[in-house]
Amino acid sequence: MNGITVIAGREMRSYFATPLAYVFILIFLVLSGVFTFYMGNLFEREQADLTPFFTFHPWLYLFLVPAISMRLWSEERKSGSIELLLTLPITVFQAVLGKFLAAWLFAGLALLLTFPVWLTVNYLGDPDNGVIFASYIGSWLMVGGFLAIGSCMSAVSKSQVVAFILTGVVCLLFVLAGFPLVLNVFRDWLPIIVVDTVASLSFLTHFGAIAKGVLGLQDLVFFFSVILVWLVATTVVVELKQGQ
Repeated sequence: MNGITVIAGREMRSYFATPLAYVFILIFLVLSGVFTFYMGNLFEREQADLTPFFTFHPWLYLFLVPAISMRLWSEERKSGSIELLLTLPITVFQAVLGKFLAAWLFAGLALLLTFPVWLTVNYLGDPDNGVIFASYIGSWLMVGGFLAIGSCMSAVSKSQVVAFILTGVVCLLFVLAGFPLVLNVFRDWLPIIVVDTVASLSFLTHFGAIAKGVLGLQDLVFFFSVILVWLVATTVVVELKQGQ
């Protein structure tokens, strides 16, 4: 566990050693505000909830999460520092987990800094804060899933640009799997059980369920399973590409 915290701390410090962290947080906060107040028409709806705020999160993460995850392993392999990292008295999985946790905590910090939106809604009305809290948890779990995918894609390529594109494409597939328009197309020529299976793999489906205010066990298991599977995949890729 100590090795994991060392790697996580090292990674977290690297974020704030450059303007990258501050630029990312600024962009996330600005876009969240634009999507919520302008595109989501928060005031015009005259409803005390944060539905417009959370509705855009999956699409916002599609562009911003790859920007965080693309450097997790690509930069290490390109600079050659991965060899030094793997000589530390830790397992490859511990290194993978440490890097992932740093990125996840960083994303959580950016999400936490949106609390003024929550305060604004409480000032203007009487929202169901339980639903809002659950939605925040769901959003953080979803970004964890995206980051785990991005970690694996970053390990696949030395190029950060390639890692960015691969992460965006794979994450988009996990989002679109539950998009009503896509599911309607599948319903026309596939058995309902197959359609339901596709929908069950979607981040939208599980995030939407949590955003209703219910932290269901199946939704929590889904996100943690996605994270674990992709982190294990990252470990395998890193081990296979050692020395390359």
